[in-house]
Amino acid sequence: MLLAAAALVLVSPHSAQSVVAQEGRPGTPKPTVVLVHGAWADASSWNGVIERLQDDGYTVAAVADPLRSLSGDAAYVRTFLETIPGPVVLVGHSYGGAVITNAATGLPNVEALVYVNAFAPDAGESATQLAGPDSALSVPDPTTIFDFVPATLPPTADTDLYLKRSTVFDSFATGLKADDKALVAATQRPATVGALNEPSGSPAWRTIPSWYLVGTKDTIIPGDVQRAMAERAGSTILEYNEGHVGLMSDPKTVTRVIERAAMASVR
Repeated sequence: MLLAAAALVLVSPHSAQSVVAQEGRPGTPKPTVVLVHGAWADASSWNGVIERLQDDGYTVAAVADPLRSLSGDAAYVRTFLETIPGPVVLVGHSYGGAVITNAATGLPNVEALVYVNAFAPDAGESATQLAGPDSALSVPDPTTIFDFVPATLPPTADTDLYLKRSTVFDSFATGLKADDKALVAATQRPATVGALNEPSGSPAWRTIPSWYLVGTKDTIIPGDVQRAMAERAGSTILEYNEGHVGLMSDPKTVTRVIERAAMASVR
């Protein structure tokens, strides 16, 4: 059960930390929660989670992940993290998990990692490789599930990948209503071919405690793939009966897991 806050002071995201009087730990500062979205999404995919975290007194920042290259995206997020005073709980969804795995390595203020239906690569592994043959995105003809920009084939590392509307509806955004699926399809941000295939560097989960929320209905990163990564990382593993965008279809459960990691990270 989450500890109830007896008192709460909200402050600006990068000037100070939220402080609560927690059970048995009066005046303990709450960590800042930094959220990193994945491919074919933007920071608004966290909206339901953000609202709940803020209601519970957390300072929250949802980073705009560039989705250009794994190393470049991680460097950008790392630079952002270095501007935050005090402890951080760093959360990644989908490809965002690969980003936080690289961004947090060696950063002393990151107290916990939280993976939500996310990639948790080891050194040398890519998102595409980890998704495996059972992923809905692993098909013989990629043109049946992706739109390429530019449309010239074969694609290059800089080619943008968009999900076809049918892919969003049938595989990516399961668990959402049809109107919400249509919004996801219309507003998706593309990732490059290079970003999804770039090998990861040294993983932060080797030295930072991690939590992993496995979506058992996920067809983008199958549940058994998620669990294998979580077990390898030594994560605290929880499950929910959601698809790939569980952060949108069940933000309440996602928030609970993040807060559990935050409570455990307070020294």
